[in-house]
Amino acid sequence: MNGIINVLKPAGMTSFDVVGFLRKVAGQKKIGHTGTLDPSAVGVLPICLGNATRAIEFIIDKDKVYRAELTLGWATDTQDSSGNVIYSKEVEAGNDRIEEAIMSFVGDIYQLPPMYSAIKIDGKKLYDIARQGGTVERQPRRIRIFDIKIIRIWEEPGPEKRMVKKALFDVHCSKGTYIRTLCHDIGEKLGCGGHMSFLVRTRAGKYSLDTALTLEEIRELAAGGRLENRLIPAETVFEDLESIRLDSNDTFKYCNGVWLQLNNENFDTKPFIRVYDNNENFLGIGELFHNGQGTCLKSKKFFSI
Repeated sequence: MNGIINVLKPAGMTSFDVVGFLRKVAGQKKIGHTGTLDPSAVGVLPICLGNATRAIEFIIDKDKVYRAELTLGWATDTQDSSGNVIYSKEVEAGNDRIEEAIMSFVGDIYQLPPMYSAIKIDGKKLYDIARQGGTVERQPRRIRIFDIKIIRIWEEPGPEKRMVKKALFDVHCSKGTYIRTLCHDIGEKLGCGGHMSFLVRTRAGKYSLDTALTLEEIRELAAGGRLENRLIPAETVFEDLESIRLDSNDTFKYCNGVWLQLNNENFDTKPFIRVYDNNENFLGIGELFHNGQGTCLKSKKFFSI
C-alpha cells in the first residue's frame, strides 16, 4: 500500500506506538510518522505508507495548529502535567495581564527545546538524559507563532487548597514549536510558573482533525479490506506546487536521472514542481534551476519507483 493515513492519535500512545499499531494492522513494513506528538497529547498524526514515506520530510516542514490548555501557578520539569512540580506560586495577574503575556509570543521568537524531548545531542535523546537526572546545554531555536486565539481564561480550585488560573487558546505555529515550552515561558513571564495541562493538534499541514481516523476505524477498515481505499495519495502533499507533464521520451530521461532543458517554459519562483508522465501518473517532485539557455528540470524525489 502506498499513501497517507490521517490518524487521530489517542492519549497514552507515542507516535511510534501508532506506527507499530498500523504496521501490524495493515501488514506494512515501510511506514513512518510525520512528526512526534507527545504521548499525553491527542490529535492529527499523518502516517505515511510505502512510497509515500518519501513525503515525510515535506509534511514535517508544514505549519501546525494546536488547542492548548495552560495552567498557571506551578511549573513542572516536563513542562506538562505529567512531570514533577519544580515550584508553585500564587497567580496575581488578572485576565488582561494574562492575555497580554500570551499574545506577546506571537511572531518570530527563540525557544529553548525542553529536556524532555526527542531531540538528539551527541547521539543521545534529550529525554533519555533527563530521565537519568541529567541535563545538557541546548541552543535556542528560532520558531514562528503565526497567530494565537484565546478561547477563554478562568479560575478554578487547584491543589494546596488555593485557586489556580487557566487559559485555553489555539496556536498556529511553525514546525519545531513546543507548545508545552510556550506554556512554560508564559508562566515564567507572568512570574507564577505555568505548564501545559492539555493539548490537541487540530491540523498538521493540510491534514485536519475533521478528516482524521481513529485507531478503531482503521482496524475495521483493514479487517474489511477497505483501508487502501482510504489512503490519501502522496501527491496531495504538493498541491500548492505547479505541475508539468512530460512526453514518453522525457519521462524516460527524467526517471533515469537526466536533467531536462525546458526551454521557453515559464514557472513561478518556487524551486519545486510536481512532475507527471503523459498518462497523468505522478512521478515525483522535480527541482527547477536555470542555466544560460533557460529553465531546467532535475529530479528531487521519486514517488513512482
